[in-house]
Amino acid sequence: MNLSQIILVLKARAKIVLWTFAIVVSVTIILSLVLPKSYTAKTSVVVNYKGIDPVTGMSTPAQHSQGSMSTQVDIIKSHAVAVRVVQNLGLANSPVIKQQFEEESNGVVRIEDWLADLLIKKLDVSPSRESSIIEIGYSGSDPQFSATIANAFAEAYQEASLRLKVEPSQKAAGYLLTQAKNYREKLEQAQAKLSQYQQENGLTSIAENLDVENAKLNQLANQLILVQAQALDSSSRQKNANANGDASPDVAASPVIQNLKVALAQANSKLAEAGNRLGTNHPQYLAAQAEVDKLKSQLDIEVSRIGNSVGGSARIYSQNEALLKSALAAQKQKVLELNRSRDQLSVLQRDVETAQTAYNTVAQRLNQTSIEGKANESDIAILNPAIAPEKASSPRLLLNTVLSIIFGAILGVGIALISELLNRKIRSVDDFVELTNIPVLGIIKSN
Repeated sequence: MNLSQIILVLKARAKIVLWTFAIVVSVTIILSLVLPKSYTAKTSVVVNYKGIDPVTGMSTPAQHSQGSMSTQVDIIKSHAVAVRVVQNLGLANSPVIKQQFEEESNGVVRIEDWLADLLIKKLDVSPSRESSIIEIGYSGSDPQFSATIANAFAEAYQEASLRLKVEPSQKAAGYLLTQAKNYREKLEQAQAKLSQYQQENGLTSIAENLDVENAKLNQLANQLILVQAQALDSSSRQKNANANGDASPDVAASPVIQNLKVALAQANSKLAEAGNRLGTNHPQYLAAQAEVDKLKSQLDIEVSRIGNSVGGSARIYSQNEALLKSALAAQKQKVLELNRSRDQLSVLQRDVETAQTAYNTVAQRLNQTSIEGKANESDIAILNPAIAPEKASSPRLLLNTVLSIIFGAILGVGIALISELLNRKIRSVDDFVELTNIPVLGIIKSN
């Protein structure tokens, strides 16, 4: 069907088009005037999203919170927020609402849940695409009631946001409190072990004690070296004295030995002189001989005494050497024990320091989380509170009329074409050719 045929059809069925158009427009206008008016009140809230982990305190980067706005919209539309609105406004206490609830409800749900579902149906939440602003709208027959509900949803959303922010911190504070008690017990145990070890080993200042004992060890070592040298010297002198007799330096240096040698030399001289003058049996010669023998005996006795004296000194030095060796070994053992004690004490001190650091870290996070758990500042701020609208949001008479005109015209044309297809008539030469497939030779026009 070409355009000229459609125009002819519409001319022929103009009544159908006009009646359809008139009915659609009339019904739309009547319904727009008859239907109850609905008023939509809107409030705007600003979302300042800050993602902070309540346990670690680390902030979540912005790229990790891309779905935050959609989440906020879902929170506003949640059943929990709607129930909070009902509770804050006390809607469940209204006698009219109670009667309506008894008539429409089967008694399975609570009146708060029933009212919350009704409020959600008329709630409209629209987030901004380029900002952190969310519009909360509510439609109702009473403009003041609509504004009240919209503001109540904004306030309930603030409360829910604060609760969602605070509850994790409160739970984390409970967890951190338990951990703080555990770490404090570990710290006390480590400190008790350190104190007990110090008391059992008599350690006050391990470094000071170790310095004193090391000094003693060095002193004993020096004394041992000195005594060993003295013992070696005494032993050598004893051997020399025993081997060389009065030729030994220790024996020769003795004044007694020197005097005896001088007296012996004089006695030998007298004996020689007497031998030259007198016979061997002469009393003077015998007296001189007896004096020489006496001096030789005294000299031998004195040499033996000095040799014994040198040997006694060597024995004393040897005894001192043995005592110093024993004392040095004991001192070494004591220093080794102090080193082991110092190592063990260092381990216990590190345990205390580690436990102290862990406890301080947990205590710091506990204090911060406890403060966050007691915070009463929400990340949600009301930008524009809702006010009672002066004009109804629906039905819109002008918009509905314009739409009905467009729809009525389209529907009228559609019905006219469908009627023509159901009851096809010849209205032009083209229609005759299409129906009969006979060429047209001429057209006779009537005057």
